[in-house]
Amino acid sequence: MSITVRHWLESDISSVLPLMRDLAVFEQYIDSFAVTESVLLEQGFRNLPPNFYCLVAEQGSQIIGVLVYYFLPFSASAKPVLYIKELFVHDTARGHGTGKMLMQRAALEARDAGCSGVKWTVASWNEPAKRFYESLGARANPVWIEYGLDSASLETLAGQT
Repeated sequence: MSITVRHWLESDISSVLPLMRDLAVFEQYIDSFAVTESVLLEQGFRNLPPNFYCLVAEQGSQIIGVLVYYFLPFSASAKPVLYIKELFVHDTARGHGTGKMLMQRAALEARDAGCSGVKWTVASWNEPAKRFYESLGARANPVWIEYGLDSASLETLAGQT
Protein backbone atom coordinates (compact mmCIF):
# COMPACT_ATOMS: atom_id res chain seq x y z
CA MET A 1 0.00 0.00 0.00
CA SER A 2 1.34 3.44 -0.88
CA ILE A 3 2.26 6.17 1.58
CA THR A 4 1.12 9.76 1.13
CA VAL A 5 2.31 12.87 2.93
CA ARG A 6 -0.01 15.80 3.48
CA HIS A 7 -0.79 18.66 5.84
CA TRP A 8 -2.78 17.53 8.81
CA LEU A 9 -6.46 18.27 9.36
CA GLU A 10 -8.37 18.87 12.58
CA SER A 11 -9.79 15.37 12.21
CA ASP A 12 -6.22 13.98 12.46
CA ILE A 13 -5.64 15.24 16.01
CA SER A 14 -6.71 12.00 17.71
CA SER A 15 -4.31 10.01 15.48
CA VAL A 16 -1.39 12.44 15.75
CA LEU A 17 -1.38 12.75 19.56
CA PRO A 18 -0.46 9.09 20.22
CA LEU A 19 2.51 9.39 17.85
CA MET A 20 3.67 12.53 19.66
CA ARG A 21 3.30 10.69 22.96
CA ASP A 22 5.29 7.72 21.60
CA LEU A 23 8.08 10.13 20.63
CA ALA A 24 8.05 11.61 24.15
CA VAL A 25 8.44 8.11 25.58
CA PHE A 26 11.24 7.25 23.14
CA GLU A 27 13.12 10.51 23.77
CA GLN A 28 12.57 10.25 27.52
CA TYR A 29 10.58 13.43 28.16
CA ILE A 30 7.18 11.85 28.80
CA ASP A 31 7.23 13.16 32.41
CA SER A 32 6.99 16.73 31.08
CA PHE A 33 4.75 15.98 28.08
CA ALA A 34 1.72 18.26 28.40
CA VAL A 35 0.28 18.08 24.89
CA THR A 36 -3.43 17.26 24.72
CA GLU A 37 -5.99 17.20 21.93
CA SER A 38 -7.22 20.63 23.05
CA VAL A 39 -3.66 22.02 22.94
CA LEU A 40 -3.22 20.68 19.41
CA LEU A 41 -6.55 22.15 18.34
CA GLU A 42 -5.86 25.57 19.85
CA GLN A 43 -2.21 25.95 18.84
CA GLY A 44 -2.39 24.13 15.53
CA PHE A 45 -5.71 25.37 14.16
CA ARG A 46 -7.29 28.15 16.22
CA ASN A 47 -4.27 30.46 16.57
CA LEU A 48 -3.69 32.49 13.43
CA PRO A 49 -1.07 32.00 12.35
CA PRO A 50 -0.74 28.59 14.00
CA ASN A 51 2.02 28.10 16.57
CA PHE A 52 3.19 25.09 14.55
CA TYR A 53 2.46 23.11 11.41
CA CYS A 54 2.22 19.37 11.02
CA LEU A 55 2.74 17.00 8.13
CA VAL A 56 1.35 13.49 8.37
CA ALA A 57 2.34 10.32 6.54
CA GLU A 58 -0.66 8.19 5.82
CA GLN A 59 -0.93 4.61 4.65
CA GLY A 60 -4.48 3.77 3.71
CA SER A 61 -6.50 5.56 6.35
CA GLN A 62 -3.87 5.18 9.09
CA ILE A 63 -1.46 7.96 10.08
CA ILE A 64 1.93 6.31 10.50
CA GLY A 65 4.23 9.32 10.86
CA VAL A 66 4.32 12.99 11.78
CA LEU A 67 6.65 15.92 11.27
CA VAL A 68 5.98 19.03 13.36
CA TYR A 69 7.62 22.27 12.32
CA TYR A 70 7.48 26.02 12.66
CA PHE A 71 9.24 28.96 11.09
CA LEU A 72 11.95 31.04 12.70
CA PRO A 73 11.18 34.30 10.91
CA PHE A 74 14.60 35.89 11.25
CA SER A 75 18.11 34.55 10.75
CA ALA A 76 21.52 35.89 9.79
CA SER A 77 20.61 35.32 6.16
CA ALA A 78 17.67 37.74 6.59
CA LYS A 79 15.40 34.87 5.55
CA PRO A 80 13.29 32.51 7.62
CA VAL A 81 14.42 29.04 8.66
CA LEU A 82 12.12 26.04 8.93
CA TYR A 83 12.70 24.38 12.30
CA ILE A 84 11.66 20.75 12.73
CA LYS A 85 10.50 20.14 16.27
CA GLU A 86 9.38 16.52 15.93
CA LEU A 87 9.77 13.71 13.45
CA PHE A 88 8.35 10.35 14.34
CA VAL A 89 7.40 7.28 12.34
CA HIS A 90 5.57 4.44 14.07
CA ASP A 91 7.97 1.54 14.63
CA THR A 92 5.86 -0.83 12.49
CA ALA A 93 6.17 1.57 9.53
CA ARG A 94 9.91 2.22 9.64
CA GLY A 95 12.23 1.16 6.85
CA HIS A 96 9.81 2.00 4.03
CA GLY A 97 10.92 5.56 3.24
CA THR A 98 8.29 7.30 5.37
CA GLY A 99 10.76 9.48 7.25
CA LYS A 100 12.47 10.48 4.01
CA MET A 101 9.11 11.39 2.46
CA LEU A 102 8.28 13.59 5.46
CA MET A 103 11.68 15.29 5.29
CA GLN A 104 11.33 15.84 1.53
CA ARG A 105 7.96 17.50 2.06
CA ALA A 106 9.44 19.69 4.82
CA ALA A 107 12.20 20.70 2.39
CA LEU A 108 9.55 21.68 -0.17
CA GLU A 109 7.70 23.70 2.48
CA ALA A 110 10.96 25.49 3.36
CA ARG A 111 11.80 26.21 -0.25
CA ASP A 112 8.28 27.49 -0.98
CA ALA A 113 8.42 29.77 2.09
CA GLY A 114 11.72 31.30 0.95
CA CYS A 115 13.71 29.77 3.81
CA SER A 116 17.48 29.77 3.85
CA GLY A 117 17.58 26.33 5.45
CA VAL A 118 16.08 23.69 7.70
CA LYS A 119 17.31 22.97 11.22
CA TRP A 120 16.54 20.49 13.98
CA THR A 121 18.15 18.83 16.97
CA VAL A 122 18.89 15.16 17.59
CA ALA A 123 19.47 13.45 20.92
CA SER A 124 23.18 12.72 21.29
CA TRP A 125 22.45 9.04 21.94
CA ASN A 126 20.12 8.55 18.95
CA GLU A 127 22.57 6.96 16.52
CA PRO A 128 19.90 5.61 14.11
CA ALA A 129 18.46 9.13 13.71
CA LYS A 130 21.93 10.57 13.09
CA ARG A 131 22.58 7.98 10.38
CA PHE A 132 19.17 8.67 8.83
CA TYR A 133 19.70 12.43 8.68
CA GLU A 134 23.22 12.05 7.33
CA SER A 135 21.86 9.77 4.59
CA LEU A 136 19.73 12.75 3.49
CA GLY A 137 22.79 15.00 3.25
CA ALA A 138 22.44 16.68 6.66
CA ARG A 139 25.49 17.33 8.78
CA ALA A 140 25.84 17.94 12.49
CA ASN A 141 26.87 21.46 13.42
CA PRO A 142 30.23 21.09 15.18
CA VAL A 143 30.29 24.72 16.32
CA TRP A 144 27.02 25.39 18.12
CA ILE A 145 25.84 23.60 21.26
CA GLU A 146 22.20 23.96 22.24
CA TYR A 147 21.53 25.46 25.66
CA GLY A 148 18.25 26.06 27.42
CA LEU A 149 16.50 26.96 30.65
CA ASP A 150 14.01 24.53 32.14
CA SER A 151 10.95 26.02 33.87
CA ALA A 152 12.61 26.16 37.31
CA SER A 153 15.72 27.89 35.94
CA LEU A 154 13.52 30.24 33.94
CA GLU A 155 11.63 31.25 37.08
CA THR A 156 14.86 31.75 38.99
CA LEU A 157 16.40 33.94 36.32
CA ALA A 158 13.19 35.92 35.74
CA GLY A 159 12.86 36.45 39.48
CA GLN A 160 16.28 38.12 39.65
CA THR A 161 15.01 41.31 38.00
